[in-house]
Amino acid sequence: MPTKQQTLAPPARTPRTHPVDALFSHGRLVAIPRKEARREQLLVHLADTLFERERSYTEREVNETLLTVHEDCSALRRYLVVAGLLVRPRDGSSYRRGR
Repeated sequence: MPTKQQTLAPPARTPRTHPVDALFSHGRLVAIPRKEARREQLLVHLADTLFERERSYTEREVNETLLTVHEDCSALRRYLVVAGLLVRPRDGSSYRRGR
């Protein structure tokens, strides 16, 4: 028989995951999520689907690739770099997949 304390405890929460597909309409990103966890989920998806691991990209190539999904390619590029999903040298001459 459960004790009074056990019956009052809230049920354990399971983390909810929302599919990244919900952020897209007709292959285009509707909006960049404001919530950090959701944005991270999107960024991982973009890095995995748009950029090859062993390839080096110019900034122009990164921008053109990101423009295929959203018009604010500079914001997406910056978020990808800050998240460590794209890495670049200090001069910004090239980009590579990170983690």
